Amino acid sequence: MSGVPAPPAVSASILSEAGQTLGGFLPRLGGALVLIVAGFLVARLLAGAIRKALEKAKLDSLAERWGVHDALERIGLERSLSRVLASAVRVALRLVVLFAALSLLGLQFLSASLNAALLFLPSLLIAAALVLAGIVLGGMARERVDRTAYQMDLPVPLGSVAQVAIVAVFTIMAAAQVHIPTQILVLLLAIAVGASALMLALAFGLGGREVARALSASRYVRSAHSVGQTISLGDVRGEITSIEPAATVLRTPNGDEVRLPNHLMVESVVRVHSA
Repeated sequence: MSGVPAPPAVSASILSEAGQTLGGFLPRLGGALVLIVAGFLVARLLAGAIRKALEKAKLDSLAERWGVHDALERIGLERSLSRVLASAVRVALRLVVLFAALSLLGLQFLSASLNAALLFLPSLLIAAALVLAGIVLGGMARERVDRTAYQMDLPVPLGSVAQVAIVAVFTIMAAAQVHIPTQILVLLLAIAVGASALMLALAFGLGGREVARALSASRYVRSAHSVGQTISLGDVRGEITSIEPAATVLRTPNGDEVRLPNHLMVESVVRVHSA
């Protein structure tokens, strides 16, 4: 019956088992807390030592020169590679300490998950490093390709295309590190490359041969003429106000502006008048 109290022997047995369980758990809890405090302190000291060593090795100067700090700032991180690396080491060590403390508590049902998370941590750090490297290399490639495209007077944004391609490749590599299916990313990269090739074909294909010829001629015009010169081509005479990728702009004596295609200035006789 529910109203009958439990026998004294049964109550004593329950209290004894509870006391033994609590007595066995409290030392483990104390050990876990000590491990967390000591581990966090060691992680902080080790991260500080790594940061100082990297700063003495002039890593920040190299990162500033290579554009790494610009990439870190764009993704919202601190503008110091040595501090970012030290913070990553500190976070990784703290996670390891937390996993060890949970294991010390005897939570057996979490052991498999903790082991999997601990083994996944290096892959996650490598993936983050790959993404950062892709952003940095993509920025450097964009700057150099844009400079080359400007010197060649190319009308397409080749720098942006190169940057997106490099970042996409490193992102796919990072996704493979953390075991994320990369088929969709590879398909998107193939589409982007195909679109870029189509854009180049349209820019320099049959419909753009005249523009391409004018762009090539502008390099010669810039080397042979300068803004401020007075020239004449056929019946057109005027002062050069600007040399554009496809045409040279003249201001005639009556104030009109005339645009001469650059390929005409290469193929025709141009007279340069003295001041």
